[in-house]
Amino acid sequence: MSSLSNLKLVSSQRKKIISPTEARRKKLTIKLYEQIQLAKALRDGERYAPLKMRTILNKETGTKQRVEVTKNIKPWWWDENGKICVMVHYGSKVLELQNGLNAVEVDDMDALVTTLELIKTATDKGELDAQIDSVSQMVKAGFKRDKTERKNGTIKLPAKSA
Repeated sequence: MSSLSNLKLVSSQRKKIISPTEARRKKLTIKLYEQIQLAKALRDGERYAPLKMRTILNKETGTKQRVEVTKNIKPWWWDENGKICVMVHYGSKVLELQNGLNAVEVDDMDALVTTLELIKTATDKGELDAQIDSVSQMVKAGFKRDKTERKNGTIKLPAKSA
């Protein structure tokens, strides 16, 4: 009797790659989760300071060390005339939630948390995929370079829109 006869063998294949749309959706979901946690902490009078790993170079020994540092999370909301306005960011760009509308106005921090959770749910369901894709295309366009410019070492930046 072989050793493998004790194992439950099945025929299966691992999903190799997630689609770019799913990857973008996951990236936004993670950022929304951080905003929700930040809003809950501020509402409860606490501090939200998640940790991340960073590699630093020890100048004395010349060795690299991995240390934990706090992650700086900037809130996507602000107070405007007694109301709280919140924008959804994908990278450095702001998503338009509807044509010409890019912010949500809420009354207080409890409503802010509820709104962020609603936006996160909509993102998970794929309701913001079109907006995420359009912003992603804008970001990608900023990275494209002309082949002739790459040869002589200059980089042409995209024109700023007024």
